[in-house]
Amino acid sequence: MSDHFEKRRGGKELADWFENQLKNNELQFLDLNVYADIIEHYLQDDDNEKALEVCNIAEGQYPYSSEILASKAQVLSNLEEYEEALQLVERAVNLHPNDTDTLLLKGNILSLSGDLESAVTAFEGMLGFCDEKDEVFYHIGLAYQNAAEYHKAIENYKLAVQHNIHHEDAMYELAYCLDITGELESSIDFYQRFIDQDPYSANAWYNLGIVFNKLEQYEKAVQAYEYAIAIDDNFASAYFNLGNTYMSLEKYKKALQAYKETYEIEGADAETYCCIAGAYEKLRKFDKAIKFYQKSTKLDYLNDEAWYGVGYCLNKQHRWYEAAFFLNKAIKINKANETYWLSLAEAEYNTGNVVSCLEAYYEASMLDPENPQIWLDWSYVFYEQGDYDKAMSLILNGLDEMPESAELYYYATAYLIADGQYKEAFNYLENALTLDFKKHEILYEFFPRLETQKALFKIIDQYRK
Repeated sequence: MSDHFEKRRGGKELADWFENQLKNNELQFLDLNVYADIIEHYLQDDDNEKALEVCNIAEGQYPYSSEILASKAQVLSNLEEYEEALQLVERAVNLHPNDTDTLLLKGNILSLSGDLESAVTAFEGMLGFCDEKDEVFYHIGLAYQNAAEYHKAIENYKLAVQHNIHHEDAMYELAYCLDITGELESSIDFYQRFIDQDPYSANAWYNLGIVFNKLEQYEKAVQAYEYAIAIDDNFASAYFNLGNTYMSLEKYKKALQAYKETYEIEGADAETYCCIAGAYEKLRKFDKAIKFYQKSTKLDYLNDEAWYGVGYCLNKQHRWYEAAFFLNKAIKINKANETYWLSLAEAEYNTGNVVSCLEAYYEASMLDPENPQIWLDWSYVFYEQGDYDKAMSLILNGLDEMPESAELYYYATAYLIADGQYKEAFNYLENALTLDFKKHEILYEFFPRLETQKALFKIIDQYRK
């Protein structure tokens, strides 16, 4: 292959060039590293079929390359062709018996195929000669976690962390398993021991912060993250998690500053841009939020949260037509988020596109029928059109899903009063007041006339406790 292509940046450019060579039947003998880059590109794109095609061609040119054999085994594993994947990885192991990456791959394939015992045996066999014991224990933990044996997973994640406090993946999965088993709070001592051994371990403080955050002990989490940052002022992950914790505390200005620090250290990143936008959104600085959401979409076109964020902010600015455009983009990427459909319904309603509005409410109700806001907003569209029967029908559908929702009863009361069905309305009002008396002011929003409000107040006051 020419030096021109050897020096190319790889990834998509190499893949495009490779596909063009195949199409024109001009494929030549390629360097092994070039094949590896193309395969990696397709794996990152989750395009296992193309990755397999490249593996087959590469294997024809390099039949004794353990790297190509291992790559093909990985691809076949992704396609759940575990038996063939294991055959290939065994061939790779025979070529290089002590190659850590290949042995880890073998254990992972065994685990994914459901052979937990063989997977653990394969991993444990590496401990006698492998220098990266933390990585081995981490993969043993993953195998047990994959089999829902969380306590054994915890044991091995702890061993991984004991060998390497900087193993962030092991720390993350450990916290997850501790959370699943209800042992997160009791594990604080485990993390504290690392701090006692080395009070200046930024990673120890950082991981303690993660535990406190999962326990919703946000002030303690902030303190732990700040200790980590004081020790290492370039600790981007600590700044980022600090921002997340400040968001949970509704301290949005501080969250924004933490996210900006993350950006200063790590540079442009779609997730960081999205979080900066989220902080601006909470501060009601919608123009700035939109700017950063759009920056996020430029780095990650499939970031549905960022597309939604733009649409949400435009809704808040009553820029309904623009909002609908961006919300539809978010839904095209992720159709399974009821919040996206709800926001789209609001935008479509305000553009006068009632048919699309009602369709959006329907989609939202299919995804999350136990969200009262869907039934309230959906029914209100028919109420405003004077179609009280349809409005009431939707409220009844909502009550079938959530018989304890006071808001649904209050809306039913309002619709029945508007329809002149006073006796039936008072039955629903009684249920609403019993469930949540304080929410009775919902009714005053439906009936702004003072005379009507006074009449309602007299009835409601009888139920005051």
